[in-house]
Amino acid sequence: QVELVESGGGSVQAGGSLRLSCAASRLSFMMGWFRQAPGKEREGVGVVYTSGDAYYAKSVEGRFTISRDNTRSTVYLQMNSLKPEDSAMYYCASMFLGGEWNNPAQWRDWGQGTQVTVSS
Repeated sequence: QVELVESGGGSVQAGGSLRLSCAASRLSFMMGWFRQAPGKEREGVGVVYTSGDAYYAKSVEGRFTISRDNTRSTVYLQMNSLKPEDSAMYYCASMFLGGEWNNPAQWRDWGQGTQVTVSS
Protein backbone atom coordinates (compact mmCIF):
# COMPACT_ATOMS: atom_id res chain seq x y z
CA GLN A 1 0.00 0.00 0.00
CA VAL A 2 1.36 3.41 -1.00
CA GLU A 3 0.58 6.31 1.31
CA LEU A 4 -0.41 9.53 -0.42
CA VAL A 5 -0.97 12.92 1.21
CA GLU A 6 -2.32 15.83 -0.80
CA SER A 7 -1.96 19.47 0.21
CA GLY A 8 -2.21 22.95 -1.26
CA GLY A 9 -5.94 23.25 -1.78
CA GLY A 10 -7.86 26.38 -0.92
CA SER A 11 -10.17 29.07 -2.18
CA VAL A 12 -9.28 31.28 -5.11
CA GLN A 13 -11.04 33.61 -7.50
CA ALA A 14 -11.59 32.71 -11.12
CA GLY A 15 -8.47 33.29 -13.15
CA GLY A 16 -6.22 32.56 -10.21
CA SER A 17 -3.72 29.78 -9.62
CA LEU A 18 -3.03 27.04 -7.09
CA ARG A 19 -0.37 24.38 -6.80
CA LEU A 20 -1.29 21.09 -5.25
CA SER A 21 1.26 18.65 -3.88
CA CYS A 22 1.05 14.93 -3.33
CA ALA A 23 3.66 13.47 -0.99
CA ALA A 24 4.00 9.72 -1.51
CA SER A 25 5.69 7.01 0.53
CA ARG A 26 7.05 6.03 -2.88
CA LEU A 27 6.23 7.06 -6.41
CA SER A 28 5.04 4.57 -8.96
CA PHE A 29 5.88 4.60 -12.68
CA MET A 30 2.68 6.48 -13.38
CA MET A 31 0.98 8.85 -10.97
CA GLY A 32 -2.43 10.38 -11.46
CA TRP A 33 -4.55 13.32 -10.38
CA PHE A 34 -8.33 13.07 -10.20
CA ARG A 35 -11.09 15.34 -9.00
CA GLN A 36 -14.63 14.93 -7.80
CA ALA A 37 -17.26 17.62 -7.47
CA PRO A 38 -20.36 17.12 -5.31
CA GLY A 39 -22.89 14.91 -7.05
CA LYS A 40 -20.50 14.03 -9.86
CA GLU A 41 -18.30 11.06 -10.65
CA ARG A 42 -14.60 11.15 -10.00
CA GLU A 43 -12.83 12.22 -13.18
CA GLY A 44 -9.26 12.06 -14.35
CA VAL A 45 -7.28 15.29 -14.53
CA GLY A 46 -4.02 13.89 -15.81
CA VAL A 47 -1.08 11.57 -15.30
CA VAL A 48 2.68 11.89 -15.16
CA TYR A 49 5.28 9.23 -15.90
CA THR A 50 8.68 8.74 -14.30
CA SER A 51 10.19 10.46 -17.34
CA GLY A 52 8.18 13.57 -16.64
CA ASP A 53 5.91 13.12 -19.64
CA ALA A 54 2.37 14.07 -18.76
CA TYR A 55 -1.07 13.73 -20.32
CA TYR A 56 -4.19 15.68 -19.49
CA ALA A 57 -7.93 15.65 -19.75
CA LYS A 58 -9.15 17.99 -22.47
CA SER A 59 -10.96 20.12 -19.91
CA VAL A 60 -7.69 21.16 -18.26
CA GLU A 61 -5.17 20.92 -21.09
CA GLY A 62 -3.22 24.14 -21.48
CA ARG A 63 -4.15 25.34 -18.00
CA PHE A 64 -2.89 22.59 -15.70
CA THR A 65 0.61 21.13 -15.47
CA ILE A 66 1.57 17.93 -13.69
CA SER A 67 5.16 17.37 -12.63
CA ARG A 68 7.04 15.13 -10.26
CA ASP A 69 10.15 15.27 -8.14
CA ASN A 70 11.39 11.71 -7.93
CA THR A 71 14.00 12.63 -5.30
CA ARG A 72 11.30 14.00 -3.01
CA SER A 73 8.67 11.38 -3.90
CA THR A 74 6.26 14.21 -4.62
CA VAL A 75 3.89 14.94 -7.49
CA TYR A 76 2.59 18.42 -8.24
CA LEU A 77 -0.45 19.81 -9.97
CA GLN A 78 -0.04 23.42 -11.06
CA MET A 79 -3.42 24.90 -11.88
CA ASN A 80 -3.65 28.22 -13.73
CA SER A 81 -6.56 30.18 -15.17
CA LEU A 82 -8.88 28.46 -12.75
CA LYS A 83 -12.60 28.40 -13.45
CA PRO A 84 -15.55 27.85 -11.09
CA GLU A 85 -16.11 24.47 -12.77
CA ASP A 86 -12.67 23.38 -11.53
CA SER A 87 -14.03 23.42 -7.97
CA ALA A 88 -13.76 19.90 -6.56
CA MET A 89 -11.93 17.64 -4.18
CA TYR A 90 -8.64 16.77 -5.83
CA TYR A 91 -7.07 13.36 -5.30
CA CYS A 92 -3.70 11.85 -6.02
CA ALA A 93 -3.59 8.25 -7.21
CA SER A 94 -0.90 5.61 -7.47
CA MET A 95 -0.42 2.03 -8.66
CA PHE A 96 -2.16 2.05 -12.03
CA LEU A 97 -3.61 -1.38 -12.80
CA GLY A 98 -3.96 -0.97 -16.56
CA GLY A 99 -6.64 0.04 -19.04
CA GLU A 100 -7.88 3.61 -19.34
CA TRP A 101 -5.89 5.99 -17.15
CA ASN A 102 -8.93 8.18 -16.49
CA ASN A 103 -10.93 5.31 -14.99
CA PRO A 104 -10.68 5.63 -11.19
CA ALA A 105 -11.30 1.88 -10.80
CA GLN A 106 -7.94 1.24 -12.48
CA TRP A 107 -5.97 2.82 -9.62
CA ARG A 108 -5.21 1.04 -6.39
CA ASP A 109 -4.04 3.68 -3.92
CA TRP A 110 -5.56 7.05 -3.12
CA GLY A 111 -4.89 10.04 -0.93
CA GLN A 112 -7.52 11.69 1.24
CA GLY A 113 -7.94 14.63 -1.12
CA THR A 114 -7.60 18.38 -0.89
CA GLN A 115 -10.44 20.81 -1.59
CA VAL A 116 -10.24 23.43 -4.31
CA THR A 117 -12.92 26.12 -4.50
CA VAL A 118 -12.97 28.66 -7.32
CA SER A 119 -15.34 31.61 -7.01
CA SER A 120 -16.61 33.69 -9.89
